[in-house]
Order: sequence, then structure tokens, then C-alpha cells
Amino acid sequence: MTLIFASHIRKTFGTTVAVDDVNLSIAPGEIYGLVGSDGAGKTTTLRLLVGALKADAGDISICGYDVRRQGEQARSQIGYLSQRFSLYEDLTVLENIRFFAELRGLSRNEWLPRCMEILDFVGLADFKDRRAGQLSGGMKQKLGLASALVTRSKVLLLDEPTTGVDPVTRQDFWQLVIKLVSTPLRLPPNSQNLGGEKEGGWERRGVLLTTPYMDEASRCHRVGFMRDGRILAEGTPSELRARLDGRILEVRGPSLHEHRKTAATLDGVEDVRLFGDKLHLRVQPGMAGPVTAALTGAGSPLEARLIPPTLEDVFLTLSQGNGSSQ
Repeated sequence: MTLIFASHIRKTFGTTVAVDDVNLSIAPGEIYGLVGSDGAGKTTTLRLLVGALKADAGDISICGYDVRRQGEQARSQIGYLSQRFSLYEDLTVLENIRFFAELRGLSRNEWLPRCMEILDFVGLADFKDRRAGQLSGGMKQKLGLASALVTRSKVLLLDEPTTGVDPVTRQDFWQLVIKLVSTPLRLPPNSQNLGGEKEGGWERRGVLLTTPYMDEASRCHRVGFMRDGRILAEGTPSELRARLDGRILEVRGPSLHEHRKTAATLDGVEDVRLFGDKLHLRVQPGMAGPVTAALTGAGSPLEARLIPPTLEDVFLTLSQGNGSSQ
């Protein structure tokens, strides 16, 4: 079954095409990463999925609910975390979560134990009485996640959730996300299981997130690379990296700044970048041997070797217009 389904969705703002013929299908227990440069259309896609914007064309369903015709039911399945902290800084951690719980109709007997359960899960139980405005950036993101989870959302939409936080907090946040999708969600009594993977009263969540970090994208089950409103490539991290097998050369040696310009002029070289004390070359298919020979010929101080491609290599390739459409 599918938790998030989008078919040929399109959104324009005047003459600007923000989302252009995008298709998505995300299953229970799956983390899907949407990556792309600023202005690629990632945030607009999330806003279309949550119903904050109306698509010009295409169909969207969340847990089986049509977003256009059953907007309230669809949104009741979604937990959404925006790029910017959007909670109330004058309220305490617990008061913020209580506000969203009561907004969704939870009684005190329901929201209080649920809030404490969620705060313990995200590591904020000891800070429940601290005002949100006094939290660090990472703790604010955890509070945002807690607010998105309080109503047992089956679908989580996270818009660059770790931007601007330190590496340790990023790691902690990702451990929470991985735990969320790997731990089945308890279904309320007599609830319908629309689109979820039911396991005797339990089902798994699905997560769609945007991220500018390729190391985070590599943790996703599937990744979609977006540019100019379109998804150019989609697949597992290993499938995407395989697109550049045999095409990435690492070059070491002295005076790399001088050799960089020379390398860029060689036949078969598509891109040259300086990475610390080495050059990173992307070559055309079948050209690794000739390029290596040209760089390391008689008297050359350079050493070159093929290395496994990374998601960053894939991202740069697609960003430069060298990738094919999905």
C-alpha cells in the first residue's frame, strides 16, 4: 500500500513553473529524500502534498485520501515540519505540544500522556517547562518534530529539518527519524487502516524529507534529484551512484591548482574540482583509461585512480544538466 501518492502534479506562479510533472509514491516504513538546489521546487512540492497550495494539475492522495476532495482527512494523517521554527516562543515546550494536540481534538486524558511520551522520545522531557524561545536550534527542531508526532501522524513531511544545526544534533535527529519509521505506530481503537502496513493494530509511518546534505540523502531508502521543478533521477542511493561507475577519477600530486586547468582541457573530461589536496574528475563513459594515461604520462608528477562515485558526484552531474530525466 502507498502512504503518499502524487501523479503528474504541476504548479506555476505566473510564468514560473515551480513543480513540473512530478510523480511520487512512498510506502510505509520508507524514508524518501528529495534533494536539489535552492529554487528546485522541493518546498513547493511539500506544500502541495500537505494541501497548503492547490496543484494546477495532477492528483495527490495521502493514506488513500484525495487531497483535493478530502483535504481535512488527508491533513489529519500528516505531520509537517517547516524549514523555519514556527511554534510559539513565549509558550513552554509542553504548552506548545498541548496546543497542537487540543487543536486536533485530543482531550486532556489523551494529550497529556501522549505529550509526555513524545517528549521522552525526542529527548525533551526534562525541558518541558522551558520556554521555546530559550531552546537551542537543535532542540527547537526536536520540538517541531514532537508537535508533528503528537497526533500519531502516519506521514511526516520534513522540510530541511537539520539545516543550521550542529553535526551532533543532526546525528541525533536522524536517529529519531530512523527509529520513527522502523517502529510500528499503534493504531487507535476502531481506526481505519488506509494505506498503512497494518500489523495487528500497528502500522508503519512514511517520511518524505528535503535536504541539502548528501550524507543525509545517503541514509534515505530512496532519493529523488530535483531541478527546475522536475525530478531528474530517482532510486536507491546505490542505484544512483551506479550511474557514474567508472567515471570518477581522483588525482594527486604537486601544484594541483596549475594542473586543474590542464585537466579540464583533456578530451573526455566533463568536470574538474579541487577537493583539499586532490582533484576530482568526472569523465565520459569509457574515457577513464585515456584520461588517466594523459595525466600520468612520462615525466608527470600526478597519480590518478578510479574511485567509487558519491551522491554528491551524482548531484553535481544532474545540477549541471548532464543527467537524464526520470
